[in-house]
Amino acid sequence: MTETHSTAARGDSGPEAARLVASRVLDVPDFPQPGVLFKDLMPLFADGKAFREVVDGIVAYHGRDGFDVVVGIEARGFVVAAAVAYAAGVGVVPVRKAGKLPRVAHSVSYALEYGEATLEVHEDAFTAGHRALVVDDVLATGGTAEATLDLVERAGGTVTGFTVLLELGFLGGRERLAPRPVHALLTV
Repeated sequence: MTETHSTAARGDSGPEAARLVASRVLDVPDFPQPGVLFKDLMPLFADGKAFREVVDGIVAYHGRDGFDVVVGIEARGFVVAAAVAYAAGVGVVPVRKAGKLPRVAHSVSYALEYGEATLEVHEDAFTAGHRALVVDDVLATGGTAEATLDLVERAGGTVTGFTVLLELGFLGGRERLAPRPVHALLTV
C-alpha cells in the first residue's frame, strides 16, 4: 500500500484540507478486483485528530444552521454522517441497501456497471422542508449519489448540500450530479 498524497492536493475546501485527507488515504491495488486501485480511507477514520479536523471542516463549510439532518450513504458514509451530525448537533438518517430497513421505506433503483442496485430510506425519515446534508466517503461515477439525492427529495427532504471526502474526478460523478453542487475535500 502506498500513500495517495501530493503537494498539489486540491479540493473544494482548499489545499490544506485536501492535503490532510490525501495524507491519510492508502492506495490498495487490485481490490476488489484486478486492475482496480482502491482508495482506503480507514486510516483517516482511525486518526482522531485528522478525522475531527475533517468533520469540523465539513460543518464549517455548510454552516451549523445550513441543515437539519445529515444523510449517510451505506456503508462508509455512515461513519462520516454520524460524526458530522454529532458535531452539528443534528440527527442522522441512513440510506441503506434494499431489505435492511425494518419499517416501510421509499426506494430507488439505479443502474450499476453490471446490473442494478436499490437504496432505501424510511418513509418517515423527513418532515416537510427538512434540510438534508448528504455525505459519503467517495464520489466515483455518481450513480449512488444521484439515486440518494433523488430518494431524499422523494421522501420529503430538501437537499442543501452533498459532501464527499474523496472525489475520483476522472470518473465524472460531479458532472453527472450537475447542476447540484458537490463539495469534495480531496479530488484526484
